Amino acid sequence: MELFKTIPQVRQWVKAQRQQGKSIGLVPTMGYLHEGHLTLVRRAKDLCDAVIMSIFVNPTQFGPQEDYERYPRDLERDLRLAQEVGVDAVFAPEVEEMYPPGYATYVEVEGLTEVLCGASRPGHFRGVATIVTKLFNIVQPDKAFFGLKDYQQAMVIKRMVQDLNIPVEIVTVPTVREEDGLALSSRNKYLTPEERRQALSLYRALKLGEGLIRQGERQASKVREAMAKEILSQPLARIDYVSINDAETLNPLEEISGKVLLAVAVWIGSTRLIDNLVVEV
Repeated sequence: MELFKTIPQVRQWVKAQRQQGKSIGLVPTMGYLHEGHLTLVRRAKDLCDAVIMSIFVNPTQFGPQEDYERYPRDLERDLRLAQEVGVDAVFAPEVEEMYPPGYATYVEVEGLTEVLCGASRPGHFRGVATIVTKLFNIVQPDKAFFGLKDYQQAMVIKRMVQDLNIPVEIVTVPTVREEDGLALSSRNKYLTPEERRQALSLYRALKLGEGLIRQGERQASKVREAMAKEILSQPLARIDYVSINDAETLNPLEEISGKVLLAVAVWIGSTRLIDNLVVEV
């Protein structure tokens, strides 16, 4: 496995793969790898001849009061895990490599970014869209792989690729969970054992909402209420949002029909966690 720190190194590697007629899969990450990331790599290896992973904690997608400085980082551990799962190359640039002095260009996706996490984290998706566009331009992969735990992010990237005619296929992979249902996230590292236990309320709330819909409840407000009550039964939980949205447009719904997204963002202690479920009515 090769490790690259600069853009020219990556471009040279990509050129060499292309000359051998290989297809290229990109797995963009912020590092501190877990089974969710490794599942993306396995999928990429199934569908592509060569797999490159990026490891970069992207400063432009963090707000001023967010956890950029303390976001977990352990490159040595990440490289070991990436190698074990068969990654061919890792691109782990410094901030200056991606945002040199005087950097002034950003990518903005409208509509999809104004709800859910976009409403509570202004500028977040501008940062995501910008860094992903840069990675697509640097690597020029055939396919790029994203997990559906970040459902809104995946939708934003699909829209961006379509609108900007970027020749990359976006492959989404279902959320990977612990045995008890907790969605895997690098931020789970922040949780104390008690917070970890209370964090299960997110998945319980989603399953409760899904159950109500399956039983015929079509009023979104009633489902949201029941989900919120489940989450707030935990003393350390503070709700950012509990939302029911159209799974394609992400528009909030009052009447539940078609394919819907149940989405939650909850603070457990000082850690913000997100999770979602898609329900087909």
